[in-house]
Amino acid sequence: MFIKEYTLDTWHLRKSKLGNQHTYCRKKTMVVLCCDSCDVEFTRPKGEMSPIRLNDNYFHVCKDCDVKKFAQKKGVDKRKIWKMSASSNLPISKF
Repeated sequence: MFIKEYTLDTWHLRKSKLGNQHTYCRKKTMVVLCCDSCDVEFTRPKGEMSPIRLNDNYFHVCKDCDVKKFAQKKGVDKRKIWKMSASSNLPISKF
């Protein structure tokens, strides 16, 4: 789940041709996400992610969780919904 976005400033030191020291700043946009498998917050650089994945329509999994196991679990949940008859009284949000 997408939570927020912030910029991270990193300061570096560089030496010029004349031997002078100069400091310069680089800005990196970071994204805070919540793992849909274990509900832990984690950060990723925005530049390493596809822009279409920065919303709640996609699932986000942290590096500690098994992505393939999570995908298989979501497939089972969808299959339960597809096999349910249209006349059943169970709400879809239960699955």
